[in-house]
Amino acid sequence: MTTERLRIREMCDAYDVTPRTLRFYEAKELIFPDREGQRRLYTKRDQARLKLILRGKRFGFALEEIRQLLDLYHMDDEQETQLSKTYVLAEKYLAQMEAQKAELEEAIGELKVQMEWGAAKLAKLSKEKTEAT
Repeated sequence: MTTERLRIREMCDAYDVTPRTLRFYEAKELIFPDREGQRRLYTKRDQARLKLILRGKRFGFALEEIRQLLDLYHMDDEQETQLSKTYVLAEKYLAQMEAQKAELEEAIGELKVQMEWGAAKLAKLSKEKTEAT
């Protein structure tokens, strides 16, 4: 395995995040870059953790939940605990996302109906206005 370490700018470019985001995750003790003077150097471990953090955030996981899951990685159970807890959280968030999706689909349907009514009403008013002149 390579020991390639990325500088903050390289890390930002590679993962489409800002330096502020990386410093925030570091302050929250989610990533632990090496320090050489003022320079931060991100290891493969940091890169893997950042991928998981970003994926978790995209799925709606809270940072504290992500931290707890990341902290389970080094248990000596071949990640069984980490995977099972991640699965339980994923089920919870999937159910929430599916409920939100259903609500959005219903709202979209209602909005389309209202827009069709509005378009028909505008067409009728325009026609009446044209006939009146």
